[in-house]
Amino acid sequence: MKRKLCIALLISAFLLTPYSHTHAKDKTENPYKIPDSALSISKENTYKNGTQDLPYLHPSDLAQEFLESTDEEITNPDLIRLLNESHVGNPLLGLGLRVSVYLGEWPLAYESAGTEVNWQYQKVNTNYLDNRGGSGPAQLTFAQDQQKKVTGGLTAAIPNSEAVRKMMMIHAGEKTGLPLSFETIIGQGTRKNQTYNVSTQQVGYLHSYAPAILEKGNVTYGEVYVVVKGGKKRLEVKNITQQGIGAWIPVQDYLSFTYMAKNQPG
Repeated sequence: MKRKLCIALLISAFLLTPYSHTHAKDKTENPYKIPDSALSISKENTYKNGTQDLPYLHPSDLAQEFLESTDEEITNPDLIRLLNESHVGNPLLGLGLRVSVYLGEWPLAYESAGTEVNWQYQKVNTNYLDNRGGSGPAQLTFAQDQQKKVTGGLTAAIPNSEAVRKMMMIHAGEKTGLPLSFETIIGQGTRKNQTYNVSTQQVGYLHSYAPAILEKGNVTYGEVYVVVKGGKKRLEVKNITQQGIGAWIPVQDYLSFTYMAKNQPG
């Protein structure tokens, strides 16, 4: 009897485990999925924002050789660009001397500790419709009253901030798949056809927000040298430090909307 009971329990556990795993898997949602309350205004925007291309650079053969010669990860596109433009001549390699060239202190790489979306980062507009004296429902739509600039930026001062901004935006863009820029503009007169019904005896308010990414992590800094010795060339990185940093990066040409109805204005 006990043996039959054990077998029955094992069969039950076997049957239930895959279902539970699948069920839990289905509940996992993409945290960067665009919610129903957010809409693209890229076509309707009366101000045409420039496309912000991610400044990723492919290293040249020499730059790749330098990158592989050090244990430190280097993803800074500005430093990779400098290495791409570098040249080590054959006479220098054949001298047999040790030559060290200081390239300066650089942010080497950025490591993310978290990427979040705030779909209500900054309010940019409010549309209002008073239907208290109306004979039937009225429709409220979005119309941008004034041109609005939304800017992001680093949460603290940091050395070589422009290169840090690039690395953070590259990571956040790849992570979320959203169009990002440290500056985006919503042009005056931008409209959407999405309608919100305002009942009689009510006042409708449509609030519009520009979304943004909050990117947080650590930047690694180091003093970078090009070293040529015995016909071999390599990078040497000294005095390595780390600094924590955050950044707000607006989502370009998207708005998030919230609608509310009241019996009285205000």
